[in-house]
Amino acid sequence: MVYLGAMGDANAYASLIIHLNSMVSGDLLFDQSQQHLYVMTQSMVVKVPILECSQYLDCESCLTLKDPYCGWCVLQGRCSRRSECSRSIVSEQWLWSFNTTQQCLSIQSLSPANISREEKRNIFLTILDLPSLHEEEAYSCYFEDYESPAVLTESGIVCPSPDPSQAPALKTGTEHITVKLVVRFHNVFIASVDFSFYDCAAVALQWKSAPCQGCVSSHWGCNWCIHQHLCTHKATCEEGTIIYNERTQIPTSSPFLSSAASTIMTSTNTLTVATKPITPPVTMVVTDTPITQSVPTTTTLPAVSAMTAHPTGTFSPTHAATQTTAILTFLKITTESMALPLTDKPTTTSVATNPTVVSVTTSPAKTTDHTALPTSEPVPAPEVWFTDPPTTAAFNTLQPVVAALTPPPDITNSTWPPTTTLPTSEAPTSAIPSSFTPNQTSSAPTSSADFPGDLETELPPSEVPSSVLPDWLLGESTELKDTEDWMDSLQTENDTSPFSASTLLSGDGDSSERDAPDFPRILHPGFDYQYDAPGFLELNEEFSWGPGACPCVQGIQGSSLLPVNVEQTITLLGKNFHLYQDQQWDYECVLIVEGRTVVMDAYVEGEEANRSLCYITCQLHQYSYLAPQLEFNAVMFVQRKQHLRVDSAVDLYVTLYNCSMGHSDCSRCQTADSKYNCVWCGGERPSCIFRGSCTEEIVDICPAPLIYSVYPLSGPVEGGTRLTIAGSNLGQKHQDIAETVTVAGIPCAVDAQEYEISSSIVCITGGSWAERSGHVAVEVPGGGHGVSGHIFAYQNPDLKSVAPSQGPKAGGTCLTLLGSKLLTGRPSEISILIGDLPCHILSEMQENQLQCQTSPSNMSVELPVTIKYGHTERRLEGFLFKYTLDPNITFAEPSKSFLSGGRVIRVHGHNLDVVQNPKIRITVSPSERRRRGLGRWRRIMPETECPQNALCSIQQFEELCLINSSYLILCKTPAINLLLRIVQVKLEFILDNLSFDFKSLHPTPFSYEVNPILKPLNAEDPAKPYRHKPGSVISVEGENLDLAIFKEEVVAMIGEGVCVVKTLTRNHLYCEPPSEQPAPQHRTKPEGTDSLPEFTVQMGNLNFLLGRVQYDTESQLTFPLEAQIGLGVGASFVALIVLIIVFIYRRKSKQALRDYKKVQIQLENLETSVRDRCKKEFTDLMTEMMDLTSDLVGTGIPFLDYRSYAERIFFPGHRESPLQRGLDMPECRRQTVEQGLVQLSNLLNSKLFLTKFIHTLEIQRTFSPRDRAYVASLLTVSLHGKLEYFTDILKTLLNDLVEQYVAKNPKLMLRRTETVVEKLLTNWMSICLYAFVRDSVGEPLYMLFRGIKHQVDKGPVDWVTGKAKYTLNDNRLLREDLEYRTLTLNALTQTEATVGEAEDSQCVSVKVLDCDTITQVKEKILDQIYKGTPYCHRPDPDSLDLEWRSGLAGHLILSDEDVTSVIQGTWKRLNTLQHYKVPDGATVALVPRLTKHIPRENQDYIPGEKTPMLEDADEGGIKLWHLVKPTEEPELPKHRRGSLRDRERAKAIPEIYLTRLLSMKGTLQKFVDDLFQVILSTSRPVPLAVKYFFDLLDDQAMHHGILDPETIHIWKTNSLPLRFWINIIKNPQFVFDVQTSDNVDAVLLVIAQTFMDSCTIADHKLGRDSPINKLLYARDIPRYKQMVERYYADIRQTISASDQEMNSALAELSRNYSGELNSVVALHELYKYINKYYDQIITALEEDPTAQKMQLGYRLQQIAAAVENKVTDL
Repeated sequence: MVYLGAMGDANAYASLIIHLNSMVSGDLLFDQSQQHLYVMTQSMVVKVPILECSQYLDCESCLTLKDPYCGWCVLQGRCSRRSECSRSIVSEQWLWSFNTTQQCLSIQSLSPANISREEKRNIFLTILDLPSLHEEEAYSCYFEDYESPAVLTESGIVCPSPDPSQAPALKTGTEHITVKLVVRFHNVFIASVDFSFYDCAAVALQWKSAPCQGCVSSHWGCNWCIHQHLCTHKATCEEGTIIYNERTQIPTSSPFLSSAASTIMTSTNTLTVATKPITPPVTMVVTDTPITQSVPTTTTLPAVSAMTAHPTGTFSPTHAATQTTAILTFLKITTESMALPLTDKPTTTSVATNPTVVSVTTSPAKTTDHTALPTSEPVPAPEVWFTDPPTTAAFNTLQPVVAALTPPPDITNSTWPPTTTLPTSEAPTSAIPSSFTPNQTSSAPTSSADFPGDLETELPPSEVPSSVLPDWLLGESTELKDTEDWMDSLQTENDTSPFSASTLLSGDGDSSERDAPDFPRILHPGFDYQYDAPGFLELNEEFSWGPGACPCVQGIQGSSLLPVNVEQTITLLGKNFHLYQDQQWDYECVLIVEGRTVVMDAYVEGEEANRSLCYITCQLHQYSYLAPQLEFNAVMFVQRKQHLRVDSAVDLYVTLYNCSMGHSDCSRCQTADSKYNCVWCGGERPSCIFRGSCTEEIVDICPAPLIYSVYPLSGPVEGGTRLTIAGSNLGQKHQDIAETVTVAGIPCAVDAQEYEISSSIVCITGGSWAERSGHVAVEVPGGGHGVSGHIFAYQNPDLKSVAPSQGPKAGGTCLTLLGSKLLTGRPSEISILIGDLPCHILSEMQENQLQCQTSPSNMSVELPVTIKYGHTERRLEGFLFKYTLDPNITFAEPSKSFLSGGRVIRVHGHNLDVVQNPKIRITVSPSERRRRGLGRWRRIMPETECPQNALCSIQQFEELCLINSSYLILCKTPAINLLLRIVQVKLEFILDNLSFDFKSLHPTPFSYEVNPILKPLNAEDPAKPYRHKPGSVISVEGENLDLAIFKEEVVAMIGEGVCVVKTLTRNHLYCEPPSEQPAPQHRTKPEGTDSLPEFTVQMGNLNFLLGRVQYDTESQLTFPLEAQIGLGVGASFVALIVLIIVFIYRRKSKQALRDYKKVQIQLENLETSVRDRCKKEFTDLMTEMMDLTSDLVGTGIPFLDYRSYAERIFFPGHRESPLQRGLDMPECRRQTVEQGLVQLSNLLNSKLFLTKFIHTLEIQRTFSPRDRAYVASLLTVSLHGKLEYFTDILKTLLNDLVEQYVAKNPKLMLRRTETVVEKLLTNWMSICLYAFVRDSVGEPLYMLFRGIKHQVDKGPVDWVTGKAKYTLNDNRLLREDLEYRTLTLNALTQTEATVGEAEDSQCVSVKVLDCDTITQVKEKILDQIYKGTPYCHRPDPDSLDLEWRSGLAGHLILSDEDVTSVIQGTWKRLNTLQHYKVPDGATVALVPRLTKHIPRENQDYIPGEKTPMLEDADEGGIKLWHLVKPTEEPELPKHRRGSLRDRERAKAIPEIYLTRLLSMKGTLQKFVDDLFQVILSTSRPVPLAVKYFFDLLDDQAMHHGILDPETIHIWKTNSLPLRFWINIIKNPQFVFDVQTSDNVDAVLLVIAQTFMDSCTIADHKLGRDSPINKLLYARDIPRYKQMVERYYADIRQTISASDQEMNSALAELSRNYSGELNSVVALHELYKYINKYYDQIITALEEDPTAQKMQLGYRLQQIAAAVENKVTDL
């Protein structure tokens, strides 16, 4: 693209590729709007936009574009065409992108660039080409969040800095903070620059040992007030001497304490100034005398700050007047500037005859390059800050001196220079940083080496129209009568800057280090300058500046060593103590000894020759310390009697020493360093003390050695044993005992390296070559001889045998070595070798036996066994240990075992007999999927909290095996005491050092099966013996009999006889008993049932006792035949009667028994199915959650932003947050109302008003609990930006609440939200715990919510009644057993549905139920399609239709109600997929609904509103039903309606389905545990707010004398779990962007109630009538209670949270979230309550005397007048 200029020049500015390798036609056409260009190639037409300005969002990118169509609209803050910029007529308003000379607006200079936090200053910003504004418009400056009004000047703008109370807070440990100073027009960004606030008090805090030196050497120009002991930005002190910063420049030869303005550098160093005609004249002196000074210049304007000079180096006359006006500085007049002596040097003055021109000749000053400053320290920003880079060489600093010529009375004898005149008609002006353009001569302000000047400059009224000057910049008139009036007008808001010497030596950061501009100081001729004002400098006053001027303790006079317990004085060398002007005894010496403070009086003596030096004498004192060390360095400093610390040199300390430490005996004492002067002092208790402390005889010759211990007490006869002798007085040096140590009479060579003076000797024994024993003796010079009481024995160890003689080369064989005296010498020096291979000693060594384990060998070989005692060896002659080939296992079987173990595993292989201890090892571990979750449990849950029967860690079980031969090992499986959960089982065979995995030895992995169950032989009455008919087999019933055992392995016994097992099936065991009754195994009684043999079955480790067996035997009749016949007839008659009775009874009870059997069978089946279903559904849910977790990795948990989170918690139950609404009022009153609301916000900052307001509202009868909660939330929003103040109010109100409840029943406090403070507490907790919820609790809570939703949706849910098959709430349980099946539908998204139905189109598989309504199906499809998408971004199901597609033309719209719906009387059933007969695998699509639909009511985040309302059947309306009819009881069969028992049974049968609650509970148990554990865990840092508030409750209880721990526990429970966590658990939509349903809410309600029950101390006694919801978690609640109690206890034991830490955290929260909530609307809503109870509030304020003094009622009346035009008493 090419731009054609006005002069015919062409410039290409962009290129665009239309079509590669294709020519572009010359016929280019614009569209009608001239916004696009149609470009044609050989094969296509392209519509190309001619400009894309709006894509560039900032000025830099817009101007870099170089597009002639575009430019930057400055005041609109966007890149646009010129025609779209409303003020583009003015050149500065629209910056043309194509113009290469155009630059974005930037701040060229800043004056000052930093100020103290304790003052308010006017900040001058130089911004070139800043667009002018209309009269009613203005720019704004933003110091972070603080908005400051700006006023235009010729060169830029001027803004007041924030009030000290609103200045940015400093972080702990820092002395300054740098913020962004942003210039805006409304909300449009103009420019920005860094701006710093510093705090001199914080500077001193960082230099605890030398606060004065740290203060005056700081980069911020802080000064030190000596008498006040204060680091300040001010230049004067209230009293006493001040030490100025080392960067402050002190004048020495200038006649006045002012310096001239920086002038333009020319080739002749001459400044020509054009002025207006002078009438009347003003006296003036102009001198060009070079100014000399003794103080070196610290800084000047850095080279990088130089402004561009004019190429010619001169001023043009037309610009001179403007430039002069710009640089004249009207400063605060200080009489100090007149108090210095004038120079006596002759001056060369050139006074122009033309009254309009003054020529001033100046001399250049030195310049200092800032780049030479050390980079490790923060370099202060210059007072005047420039951003333009230098374009010419550095210029000279010119220093003309301008001052008034009227001499004061006390210096009239001085010689005054000639005079000239200046106009008085013009008001004095202040310097404003000038703007520079390329065609103007640049003037760069520089710093004067003679006088730093007053760098606080104000805007001259003469240069700004009065119409645009605000009150803070313009006084009542521009002509002020005297100095006070002028200062008052100039510093209307600058009340922290003193009018005194602060204008002379500004300590507020404006030191010469920052290249301060020295503008001309013009003294007003009408002012009466006085020199006796307090604080002004006298002619003979000395200046003190820099660290060298600080009073300081430089060091210690003499030695710094001090013995303990001896009274001594300490003399210190001080400097500059005369500045204090204190008395000699106004000082104290302070020593810090082991945390204790030792204070001594001190007096100061000055040195006559040098008054700045002095000596500080600390009075006599005895010093001591407890540390067990010879020396102790005690930090020392001097303080004034006011406990004000005087500066000290670095590492100023004295060294205390205690001779007795480390010198426990005479020899040690005499070898102590001579500097300590320690002696061994005799007497009854001799000790080593300082010579001056010894009152007894000093011992010169030490006593004989004492030997305390000798180790070891034996060694080989060859010697070489390292012997350690411990005692006292064992010589004073190595040479004393080098040749005098003997062991059993044999010399022992002393090791000089390990010799410790007097206390320890290590020597190497010599050889005795025969067994002998004796004492250890040591002799020292002087005749001292010491003998030990221990006997050392030279021994000859003897190795006699080693077993076994062979082992595998893999190692691991345990060798046993037998012999005598094997434990000789040091045990650590005893080692066993097999050849050169180590054999690791296993157990504790004994005199006659050693055991070791062989190490691996790389070959099969025979090696000797050796015991080494240091360098001495013992070997068993003729014995070699053989390393054999390693054993190898080739096959093992069987592969199953019962949990009880005991099954024999046959292990086949080679060389198996060389193994010493073969073992079988079972390792049981959680499965991979479960392990992740359990791993998380282990991190946050103690081991004792492992759920019962669950596996929380890896466990191992081992059993020894039996070696059968070299080819076979028999191993019994160990028993594992675990229920079969989802675990992994690993079986290994351990053959010494070798391990073999069962997986490699058998085709199927090893597994454990559930234990078998065998029923007694006589099931009806196990106590009776089982009668066995000889010749038949015994049949035993059971379960799981053949799961993990063969019949050959089962051992069945009848007494001592074997019952041969013939058949073994899953449920039966058949065995053939002996032909005759065997004898019992343990005969106890000869008669009775105990004499019968017992039938036992052994299956592995299981032994079953199944009852006693009695054989039937045939006996011969002994009765006569007649008796037998009579007996038979009688028996037959009795039997007939019994049969008749039994027949009648059986007939009567047959029906009841049949019913009972059915119920029993049903219950058994239910129990089995619940267990299986729980296991299966938990597996399915974990799989689903794993898929969900993987999805969350990409999409993340749909957390709500802070604004939505806060609004939903603050205003629950509202369809729309009140903060979303705007101010409903006419535009003409909006500004007035907003101002009134700002005043209301300020009034809320009054603690008295706020508490009065709350208490007044709470005593009103019409102020309902709902109003209390609403007002509390409005107050929370209004005070959200000041959370520290909000917390203070909360504490005050809470204290009142505690006092109120202590008088009644303290346990009821915080139970309900009946007061404003209780809702304030809820909101406060919500604010402080938001980050904790997002970072920690969010994930388990979201996983629980998704798990509940998945489980509920997996079963039928009645759309009308809201009852579900899977729930935890029995009120929401669908008790009917419905038949349904799961369908998998292929759902097309809306986009795919419109494109077509190609077979290869992408579909989403969705699982639904055939009993689901159409709306339920649509919701499940939307959940799958928009998986991971926040709910607010999903379409409404009611706006879509479900279309069933079959074939090419088969399209059917499905709906809940249509003409096909089934109607029975007044009942209409909702349509389901089963109704439409939709098959599995059908294709459906969601398409936009064509007919207008009525949106669902209550479409909000409030749960529980989805159940449609039923019409009243009495009015003839149609009632809807889905799965069950909600109002009808199940109909009974006609033939059974009359039976009351039948009706009761019919009601009881549905209770069977309550087991579904258990199934649901077991499925969700892991997620509930995870959530509770995260909330109640103290393994990670507890939120600071929780710790802080719990400590507050503890303090309140202690303050009111409440010692009952139950009351404190209730308070904590009511404040955190009840008030916050229950709310979050019941309402996940407060945290996540999700939609809940009635069914999910019902489940969450049970979990929340469980959590609440866990937090209470009272035990809930459960019975048959207890709610089912409590029975569900009856076993878990005690465990949860322990977690809560431990949580509270751990919080109480942690370190208390200080108010400073809490306030810092609250301030950070305020900064992060203060702009999130609409506080203006909240204030307006709050005012409605003020208006409602206006009279009561005003009355309460007027009755309070303090409120009257603060005029709170008057301020409230002002607010009422502004907000509502309310007629008040104003």
